Amino acid sequence: MKTRNPYLFTYFNLCLLAILQVLLSACTEQTEDKEEKKKYSIYILGFDKQEYLLQTNSLTEGILTPEKNGVLLNDKIVSREMIVKSGNYYHLDSKNNKLSRYVKTTTRLKETGVLNIEDFRIENFFWLSPDTLLLVGLDRKTSSIPKYHKINTTRFNIIESGPLPLPKPQGKFESTSIGFIHKRENKLFIGFTFHQFNESYNYNSSDTIYMATLNYPELTLTNIEKDTRSAYPGGINTVQPYSFTNENGDFYFMTCPGIAMGNMPNEPTGIFRIKADENLLDQNYFFNISSIINNHAYGLWYLGNNKAIVRSERKDLYTNFSDLHSTYNFEFHLLDLKNQSTQKINLPLDKGTRKECVIVEKGTAYIAVNAGKENNYIWIYDIKSGTLKKGVQLSGETDYIFRIDRNF
Repeated sequence: MKTRNPYLFTYFNLCLLAILQVLLSACTEQTEDKEEKKKYSIYILGFDKQEYLLQTNSLTEGILTPEKNGVLLNDKIVSREMIVKSGNYYHLDSKNNKLSRYVKTTTRLKETGVLNIEDFRIENFFWLSPDTLLLVGLDRKTSSIPKYHKINTTRFNIIESGPLPLPKPQGKFESTSIGFIHKRENKLFIGFTFHQFNESYNYNSSDTIYMATLNYPELTLTNIEKDTRSAYPGGINTVQPYSFTNENGDFYFMTCPGIAMGNMPNEPTGIFRIKADENLLDQNYFFNISSIINNHAYGLWYLGNNKAIVRSERKDLYTNFSDLHSTYNFEFHLLDLKNQSTQKINLPLDKGTRKECVIVEKGTAYIAVNAGKENNYIWIYDIKSGTLKKGVQLSGETDYIFRIDRNF
C-alpha cells in the first residue's frame, strides 16, 4: 500500500497558498486603484520636498495630511502648472513635448491620454466650450514665437494648431509673455508684454501694456492697443488667475509689475476693464491698487457683485526676490471694483509667491493660507458678512498649499 509523501503534500499546499496570496493581492490592488471623484482637489509641496495631490468632498472641517490622504507625485513629469476641470488634470511636460490628461485614483495620478506638442510652453488657457480647450504659449528656446493649440478634451485630440499674429520683441527686448486671453463672440483679446534680460532677477518688462484684438475663428489681427498706466498685463494662469468676466459681461484683468512677475516695481499694480459692448480698453477705468495698499499684488479672484480678492506682498517684511516666497508676508485684500477701495481681510500672513488659493461658490470664499507648521488652514470667508472661520486643516508634511481647485 502506497503512503502519501508528507513533504510533497506540504510543498503543494505552500505553493497553492502562495498563488492564492498573489491573486488576492492583485485583486486587492486593482480594487484599491479606483478613480477618485471628490469635489475638491488640493496640491501640496511638503517639508520633505515631495509633492502630493489630495481630493476631498469638504473644505469646512477635519484634518488632511498629504502623506496619508494624498498620492505622491513624480515632479519630473508633472507640476503645479495644471489645468483642472471635471475631474481631469491637464499638464504639459514641455521637455518631453507631451501634453497629458490624468485622473486621480486612490493610489496614483493615472494618465488617460497623451498628445505630442513640440516646442511649446503654455502661457495661458481659455475654455472655448466645456470640452474645447485653447492653449496659447511660446516656443521653449527663445520665448518669443507665439503659438496656439486647440484641443478636444473628450476625444483628446488636437483640432488645430498654428502661429499667432503677434509682434516679436525688438531692440533691447528679447522675449515675450502672454498674460491673458479672452474670447468674446467673434473676438479674441490677448494681453502681452516684452522683456529684456539684466542682472536683477534675470529680466524686467516693458513699461507698456499691449493688447491684441483678433478675429475669431480666423485668428487674424485687427488691432494692437498700447497703454502705459501699468506694466505686464496678467500672468501665467496655469499657476494663478489674473482676470475674470463679471455678471454684466465686462472683462477685468490685473497687471503684475511686482518683482515676482514683471520686475518693474516702480509701476503700480492695477486693474483694467474692457466693457461688454467695447473692444478696447476702458480709458476711464484704472483701479490703482498699489496707491492704496502701497504694495504689489499677485492673483485676482472674483467674488461677484463687483467684489474681488487680491493677494499682496508686504515689502517691509521681505528682503528681496530670494526670500519673497519663503517669508510670511502676503496679505489678502477685498476690492470694491466700483468704488475702487480696498479692505484688508483679517487672515494670518501667508507665504508662497504665486498660488491658486481661492475657491468661490454660493456666497463663500475658501482661502488657503500657509501660516506655519500645523497652522495651515483653508479659511471660510462669508462674502456678505465678512466673517471668517477655520475650515479643513492641512497637517503633516504640508509646507505650501500650491493650489486648491473645484473638480466638479
